[in-house]
Amino acid sequence: MPEHAAHSGYRFGLRISERGQVTGVGDGIAWVSGLPSARLDELIGFADGSTGLVFQLARDSLGAILLAQKHGVTAGMAVTHLGRRLALAAGDALLGRVMDPLGNPQDGLPPPQARQFRDLEAAAPQIVERDFVNTPLYTGNKIVDALIPIGRGQRQLVIGDDGLGKSAFALDAVINQRGRDVLCVVVLIGQPRAAVAGCVETLRTAGALDYSVVVVAEANALPGFRYLAPFAGCALAEHWMRAGRSVLVVYDDLGRHAQAYRELSLLLQRPPGREAYPGDIFYLHSRLLERSTVLAPRFGGGSMTALPIMETRQGELAAYIPTNLISITDGQIYFDARLFAAGMLPAIDIARSVSRIGGKAQHPAIKHAAARIRLEYLQFLELELFARFGTRLDAAVEDKLRRGRLLRELLKQDRLAPLPETAQLAWLLAYAEGLIDAGAPQAAAARLPALLAAVAAAGLGLDDPRERWLEVLRGALAP
Repeated sequence: MPEHAAHSGYRFGLRISERGQVTGVGDGIAWVSGLPSARLDELIGFADGSTGLVFQLARDSLGAILLAQKHGVTAGMAVTHLGRRLALAAGDALLGRVMDPLGNPQDGLPPPQARQFRDLEAAAPQIVERDFVNTPLYTGNKIVDALIPIGRGQRQLVIGDDGLGKSAFALDAVINQRGRDVLCVVVLIGQPRAAVAGCVETLRTAGALDYSVVVVAEANALPGFRYLAPFAGCALAEHWMRAGRSVLVVYDDLGRHAQAYRELSLLLQRPPGREAYPGDIFYLHSRLLERSTVLAPRFGGGSMTALPIMETRQGELAAYIPTNLISITDGQIYFDARLFAAGMLPAIDIARSVSRIGGKAQHPAIKHAAARIRLEYLQFLELELFARFGTRLDAAVEDKLRRGRLLRELLKQDRLAPLPETAQLAWLLAYAEGLIDAGAPQAAAARLPALLAAVAAAGLGLDDPRERWLEVLRGALAP
């Protein structure tokens, strides 16, 4: 034995390695034989430098999702183990960037210099690691922050037909996190390139891209990329959550994600079930959304809030994937086409929307001010429907109708105009105390900007006494 070999620790011995072979390829899927020890979610390498992800195990072969392709995978090509799982670069170096699910930059800038990596697939935090949702996450939306509150660590589904403002609401929520020490991850699944560019430009213009990262799998991407996109975004957010930070994740949308998973499953010859989805479609989204939580202080105290978006068809909430997501999440915000057509923007249906745990995180001042508003608005909707028959109404009912119309005008809000939490408390108190009842509902709503400016000038906070708030509000609305 040469002297340098002995010093280098080299030892003679039998070394066994596996070498597989591609038996078929097409539609972003490669069938491989000859790797008997391969495991699910393991990376394999092809002779041309391409990589694949083991996604299906059969008796004599395995199915792999093609990821990074070099010169083209062909039948007969050699395949080897890479000995690792799919991981993504994580950390603050990714803030402000637009990435694909593998961490490759899509914004024309050099790859981020990240030193930390995180597996895309990971187990959800255990029960002992979790804490109760106790801190509000403000979206800047009047209806949501007052009547359907969201807490940090909550999973709140945003659901409704196409074109009703679901994505705009989610972007408003991201923009509203500026200066709140909340990082954001926006996952765009199966979106056309124009929509992706518009989303990125909106975040950049609003200054929200500085604390956000956008994960993109465009509509023309292979189904494997669309399948991996939400798990990549979740891995990025989970890294920050484990570091004790608060993160907001937007999945836009999980309907397209389910379709990509169905496409992969059918290509891999898995048995189809209801609507041709595989039998584990429920587990697909539950294992993703269960990773969103708030950690106990001894585990870092970080949180991951999820806003999954789901597109329905003709308002059908009882469809297969929507019912799955409703059962997994902690509530839903429902966008209604009839409200949109009537000019009620945002078109959030308060009657069908609910937040099961967000009320526990709502600030006591806002919670007290909004205590009866939801009930009053629902009663107004019933009375308004009854009044259309032209029946004669007494004075008390007329007063409720007038107040209800005023509340409907107050709940309207422009896109890309999120409001701080002090503004939410201001209009709630002004309405509850009858300070803006005079005049037509549209005129009263027009007085809100002056009201909010007075609150900002007085430097009021949510913890200030109610009497101090009312004093400032009355002074701002005095003739």
